[in-house]
Amino acid sequence: MFEFIQAHLLLLTGAIVLPGLAIWLIFGLGTWVIREGESGLIIRRFGRQLSPGRLVARKGEAGYQARMLPPGWHFGLWRWQYKVVRVPLVIVRPGEMALVVAKDGEPLPAERILGEVVECDDFQDAEAFLTNRGQRGRQAGFLTAGHYRINPALFDVVTTANAVKHGMDASQLRVFQVPADRVGIVTVLDGKPVPAGDLAGPVVEAHDSFQNPQVFIDAGGSRGLQEEVLMSGSWNLNPWFVQVELIPLTEIPIGYVGVVVSYVGREHVDVSGDSFTHGDLVEKGRKGVWVEPLLPGKHPLNTRVMKVELVPTTNIVLNWANRTESHKYDDKLSSIHVRSKDGFGFSLDVSQIIHISMKNAPRVISRVGSMQNLVDHVLQPTVGNYFRNSAQEVTVLEFLSARSDRQKQAFDAIRKAIQVYDVECIDTLIGDIVPPAELMKTQTDRKIAEELQRTYEVQRMAEVKRQDLQRELAIANIQAEVVRSEQQVRISEQNARAQVESARGEALSVKARAEAEAESVRMVGLAKADAESQTVLKVGAAKAEAEAGLVLKVGAAKAEAHRQGQDALGAAGYTAVQIASILGEHHVKLVPDISVGGNAQGGGLAEVLIGRMLASSAQGLSAPVPPKS
Repeated sequence: MFEFIQAHLLLLTGAIVLPGLAIWLIFGLGTWVIREGESGLIIRRFGRQLSPGRLVARKGEAGYQARMLPPGWHFGLWRWQYKVVRVPLVIVRPGEMALVVAKDGEPLPAERILGEVVECDDFQDAEAFLTNRGQRGRQAGFLTAGHYRINPALFDVVTTANAVKHGMDASQLRVFQVPADRVGIVTVLDGKPVPAGDLAGPVVEAHDSFQNPQVFIDAGGSRGLQEEVLMSGSWNLNPWFVQVELIPLTEIPIGYVGVVVSYVGREHVDVSGDSFTHGDLVEKGRKGVWVEPLLPGKHPLNTRVMKVELVPTTNIVLNWANRTESHKYDDKLSSIHVRSKDGFGFSLDVSQIIHISMKNAPRVISRVGSMQNLVDHVLQPTVGNYFRNSAQEVTVLEFLSARSDRQKQAFDAIRKAIQVYDVECIDTLIGDIVPPAELMKTQTDRKIAEELQRTYEVQRMAEVKRQDLQRELAIANIQAEVVRSEQQVRISEQNARAQVESARGEALSVKARAEAEAESVRMVGLAKADAESQTVLKVGAAKAEAEAGLVLKVGAAKAEAHRQGQDALGAAGYTAVQIASILGEHHVKLVPDISVGGNAQGGGLAEVLIGRMLASSAQGLSAPVPPKS
């Protein structure tokens, strides 16, 4: 019984254990669970051997399998046949990128350094990578920010975390930043060679500013320096594909224009016209001197493949002297040494003012290459030779004396000479002239003598002025006395006139009295004659007539004396004598205590009176005395 029960228990136990064992065999030996955030790398323990040179199997060969297990439950992978290694996801953080190195695939062509980009879901589909003939080695494609399930048996992923292990710097795996005031000069490390004769690779389209290496290469992009530049912004750039150098933007200051000389671009086609025979100009984007200059501002130019010549559009002053302007164009210029017609050598400073218009700036640069060449190869010989030639036509002194004329002639000649270079001459100015010392010594001595003579003359005039001033001061000091004397003279003249008028009136009065007395005597005589007898009348009448005649003769004599005195002395002289006589009778001073000085032409009033009085006295002494009646 016991054995029967034991047998049945064994049968029941077998019935229970065998299904459990089967379930354990199914789930324990052939099932794999991959958690979230992981991937399963499958390794086949045995099978067909891989082809020589291959590392990853995709057709059931032994070894690392291309297919990866995603998160979840996976059945049928028996542990005695497969090994599954859980690997973490590849995480690329924002602002960073990851590079990929393929360990298996097609060999790289000899002319390429990066593997061609193939459809493989950002390297997450290893089978697709190998099926699409992905190439081993460094890949042109790269990973941007995100999470990726990458087969580590096929790909090595370079991130900022392990960059040092791969010989790189973590900064190379960050998104490339171009600041607003910079421009990126790009050098491509893969592609076809630069065309012969070109300095840099030509511009190709649609590669998204070098962020899509495969498109760049497929479009015929060339390795090496590129014409195209990177503008301001953030760029996902594969450091194995491009290298970027940041340079400042090209700044054109106010008062300047920038003439671009490009060494790269489309085919050179001259647009300057037939009349412009000393250079050529091209459109923007072609090789040569661009016909359109750059206006003031900041420009994103590739200065590795083109040159920008700054041309001032304001007036430019150039000095042939021992001074230099801030633009430094005249740094090599010095004073011009010339020789005159009479063999003397001397130097002179010259300032030349020129102007280049914005429109003519490209033409000037096309002709001479640069502003410094314009100064050194055009203006310096033109200005220097003109003054050397003109100085030989005159002597040193003639050159010095006609400086303004020389300056005007120089302006006209230089203006005509440089206008053929499309440069406008604003003015030509002659500065300091240094003539020979031995010649100038004679001129200096002569000038000093002339100045000394002029100084002496001025000193003499000053002395004369000083004497005049002293005289005027003396006159001013006695002005009060002079005025008083003049007033006294006027008073004396008025008194003399009054006396003269009084004397004249008295003379008339005497004459009238004499006539009246004579008439009275005659009338008395006539009256007496009427009373007496006829004899007595006759005698009395004769006597009266005799007396009347006597009186009349006396009056006539006085009148004749007055007339002869006036005839001899003149009315004024005779009057003066009469005045003097009257003044003497009345004891009036004829000459005042203070005499009035006269001028050089004659004496004063007193001298005239005295002279006339003396003349009258002399006439009076010599005049005949009228006979008594």
